[in-house]
Amino acid sequence: MDYNVASVDEALGLLMLVAQNPGLGVTELSKRSEITKARAFRLLSTLERRGFVQRSGDAATYHLGYNALLVGLAADEQVSLVRQAGKYLQQLASQFNEIVQIRVRDGFESVSVARWDSTHDVRIHGSVGMRRPLHGGASGKVLLAYAPTEFLNEFFAQDFQKFTPNTIVQRSKWNEELIKIRKQGYATSLGEIATEVLSIAAPVRDGTSKVIAAMAISIPASRITPKGLEKLAKPLCAAADDLSAELGYRAGASAA
Repeated sequence: MDYNVASVDEALGLLMLVAQNPGLGVTELSKRSEITKARAFRLLSTLERRGFVQRSGDAATYHLGYNALLVGLAADEQVSLVRQAGKYLQQLASQFNEIVQIRVRDGFESVSVARWDSTHDVRIHGSVGMRRPLHGGASGKVLLAYAPTEFLNEFFAQDFQKFTPNTIVQRSKWNEELIKIRKQGYATSLGEIATEVLSIAAPVRDGTSKVIAAMAISIPASRITPKGLEKLAKPLCAAADDLSAELGYRAGASAA
């Protein structure tokens, strides 16, 4: 089955042409993309409205807009993150033989961008690209603990789904939890998104000291106790700190 959306495909083709050939006008862009000038203009106008291209000059030539630059910066950051995280995920997975992953914040959700699986028959199933609400799991807690105040105010204005009896939904309890996470430098989840799963996560920072991801270990409750989970904090935080250093973080530097 073909799921290709022609208009999206054409718009992305035009965006790539502008990226590779800045300064062309609609006539040349339509010729190179092999679509009519009228359609090219409509697609470029849509991209312009969303901030991905911008028109300039009397001849109306096109260049990349600010949103395209933001996507590029985010992609560069995440590609570097995934590329450099691999050895640390493998190191932790080899040491504990449990699921280790990197999750990043995307809106009100976290997304898995890198993962190393366990060889146990009983393990936590999932995949790269898997999403979950931020208020569930240790990774989400870490990403919330270091999120901007404006984001937190917007996030906590909503009602939360209670996945298990342990899911935190009250703002007052969340405030206590986030203070605790910032103080100790990691977060734990004791069956808060699935009763049979315990997890622990630590922050990953970039060269500006900003927390850009969470590194987490997830374990079936049948294989570990809450006390045993806490014992993973030191090696996990060490791995997250080492990855942060590779990404340019220097302890003591101020966040931008």
